[in-house]
Amino acid sequence: MLPPLPVLKRGLALTTEALANELALARAGTAMPAWTDLEWRLAGAAAVAHGVSPLLAGFSTWAPAGWQDFLATQREHVEIRQQRIAGLIVRIDARAREMALPLVALKGAALHGLGIYVAGERPMADIDLLVRQRDVPVLRALLEEIGYDESFRQWKHLVFKPRTGETVRGLGEHRDTPVNIEVHTRIQERLPIRTVDITDTVWPVDARPGINPYPSRGALMAHLLLHAAGNICGRSLRLLHLHDIAQLARRMPREAWAALWEGPALPWWAWPPLRLAARYFPGTVPRTILERLRQDCPRLLRLAARRQTLTSVSCSQLWLNLLPGAEWARTPGDITRLLINRVRPTQESREERADMLRTQVWLQGQTWVRRGHFTRLVTGLTRPVPRMDTLYVIRAALGELA
Repeated sequence: MLPPLPVLKRGLALTTEALANELALARAGTAMPAWTDLEWRLAGAAAVAHGVSPLLAGFSTWAPAGWQDFLATQREHVEIRQQRIAGLIVRIDARAREMALPLVALKGAALHGLGIYVAGERPMADIDLLVRQRDVPVLRALLEEIGYDESFRQWKHLVFKPRTGETVRGLGEHRDTPVNIEVHTRIQERLPIRTVDITDTVWPVDARPGINPYPSRGALMAHLLLHAAGNICGRSLRLLHLHDIAQLARRMPREAWAALWEGPALPWWAWPPLRLAARYFPGTVPRTILERLRQDCPRLLRLAARRQTLTSVSCSQLWLNLLPGAEWARTPGDITRLLINRVRPTQESREERADMLRTQVWLQGQTWVRRGHFTRLVTGLTRPVPRMDTLYVIRAALGELA
């Protein structure tokens, strides 16, 4: 039996914010918290959920029983897995060159390519590739050739999974977990109804066959910020996202930030994630950039963002939010559409939900998620409902997974 949910909620918030502080101070270290055994286990759950357990390995000064061993093991698994991912990227690059197929390796792969991370520091759930729409059949043929098949599609991307291998159930990263590949034809996010598209900023003008880098560090930053904005909107931000932004910001010359304003519209969505990165990693973001982006941000979103913490916009907020992202709506019509979609999901939403139930290990065996939409909606309106993804990690940390 799990401890009472309110106890888990408080413990998860406490440990999440403490881990963020420990990571920000890096090798300076902080005093070891006087936590209970349950809170230390929740700290493990938070570290895994936020993707930072391997980053903490090697400099975290905390030394309760098993903590350092846990971090070191996570780093080892991530390092071995990253070596597999690097080898797979090399294979894709070589074959894409032969097939005259230009691609862009996104986010984690790009950050590793810049030397911001070394193998073992940053977990990668999958490989993200950007391809032109007309080249999707060519890329599909390439992936099938190396042992991948399309598993499902969402509005943002296609997901390809290897024909062999199964997800390893348990807490954190595992070397044997299959490496999925997500194929994007646009770089876009719904915030929460209107789509923000920055594909033209991310796609290189002179893209060559094979895997290309981003056109600039500013283009990579624009993508990291938009991706983080989408996750804040959906209450699924990770501490790793903020760490990515902060580490890249440290290495960006002032002129590189101009890429954020190169599109046809102002980057009104960039201030909330950049503000959080600056809050949790002080001194990494130029104040002039923060101030300019704050002015671009709509007033209501700006007011809401000032109250946000890592916990409140991530899976560390245990209770399910029935209307996530409402503060990102820009017009009354957007709010109306958001409410309508919540009460009566679109066909696209229903299909994506069915794919999630079929493919995501943390949803397997959960009766709540298989109840009818109306039942789930009414339940959520009458009592707090815990997030299934968060409960999965907590159960793993408490050793309660079957």
